[in-house]
Amino acid sequence: MARSGSLVLSLLAFAALVVVPFNCFVGAPRVPMEIDARAAAAVAMGLAPLALEQPASAYDSVVAMLQSWLVGGTVLTVIFAAAIIAAAANPLTKRRQEVQNMMK
Repeated sequence: MARSGSLVLSLLAFAALVVVPFNCFVGAPRVPMEIDARAAAAVAMGLAPLALEQPASAYDSVVAMLQSWLVGGTVLTVIFAAAIIAAAANPLTKRRQEVQNMMK
């Protein structure tokens, strides 16, 4: 008796796996895309420097790679520090806090 129930259950599960994925997504209607010549030219001009670069512009050594990561990390740290200082020194925020303290 238990076997027939599990067989029916497994058939229902299989049917759900087959039927559900096809019915749950409705894609956008297919519209032929018009290619804008100006957009294509702009993309080509934007990607032109990549065509001039050597395909494998690898670092000369591991040390050069680590140095570039350190420089990049330092630059990002300086940028984030400047953003935090600017946020802390924001006069609007200070005025808003003063008004909030006066209202209490």
